[in-house]
Amino acid sequence: MYRILAERYPDAACELDFENPFQLLVATVLSAQTTDVTVNRVTPTLFARWPDAAALAAADRTELEEVLRPTGFFRSKAANVLALAADLVERYDGQVPGRLSDLVTLAGVGRKTANVVLGDAVGVPGITVDTHVGRLVRRFGWTTEEDPVKVEHAIGARFPRRAWTDLSHVLIFHGRRTCHARRPACGACPVARLCPSYGVGETDPEKAAKLVKPGPVTAA
Repeated sequence: MYRILAERYPDAACELDFENPFQLLVATVLSAQTTDVTVNRVTPTLFARWPDAAALAAADRTELEEVLRPTGFFRSKAANVLALAADLVERYDGQVPGRLSDLVTLAGVGRKTANVVLGDAVGVPGITVDTHVGRLVRRFGWTTEEDPVKVEHAIGARFPRRAWTDLSHVLIFHGRRTCHARRPACGACPVARLCPSYGVGETDPEKAAKLVKPGPVTAA
């Protein structure tokens, strides 16, 4: 199933724009409860004004909130990235640590965010268990676990470590474009014949094809 999906999405990659680990870390924190497209509209202004951890840690909160307003929950997100930047400055000399055990101690950073940063900006393989990945691996019958950490370990045991980051991207692409939460496009799915959940969505090929979203996707 992974091989087939990888062929369907040869361009699967992180859809957040970034130039370095710091930018990806902040962007991933901001992506909670909004779309990558929205975050990508905000981050050029954000990083032009506050290009590194030291600058962001010293940002005026009111000004920062206004920049982050389009992402939703902008007050709490401003508080999170201010605390995150301060953590980086105080504990890591302004640099993003390269170990999961260190990343998850930073303000507002969980395993999902840490694995995104490690896999896409540091080159350390990781499985990102967001809502799409969790939904798909359960539909595929790869695991019955609900807890994201247990899902991460269960899927990690099925695939070689070198595949983890790319696997995450492929599953996220498929979840955003075809295997939707509410109405999956089963009739347009390349792994339909292998999927034990085939039929939970639209099976008519023509109707299913209309449900498939092209990239970049603007909604989860």
